[in-house]
Amino acid sequence: MAMEELKLLTRLEELDQYSHIVLQQYPKHEKYVLATQIRQTLAELIHQTIRCAKRFHKKTSLQDMDIEVEYLRALIRKSHALGYINIHRYEVWIGHVNEIGKIVGGWIKATK
Repeated sequence: MAMEELKLLTRLEELDQYSHIVLQQYPKHEKYVLATQIRQTLAELIHQTIRCAKRFHKKTSLQDMDIEVEYLRALIRKSHALGYINIHRYEVWIGHVNEIGKIVGGWIKATK
């Protein structure tokens, strides 16, 4: 894997670890709905990163990753709006996601 893919994969693993800690504190009735959606989105992002690293033509895979990042942002905003996370956790979590979004955006620009 190239340096950019490894950097993105490392950041995604860090985000996954942080998300795991935060999601454990969700109410029981949301652990099986919203928390599961967030976990699935993170797993899909990791899967897409590995897929992009192995493909020669990366454009569609990178666009799919960009969509997943936006969907993850929406789920985190929903978690904050419903009061499942406080403002500090929201800012830290969104900060991690924004960093991943910047890496993906840079990767998209580099392939054009």
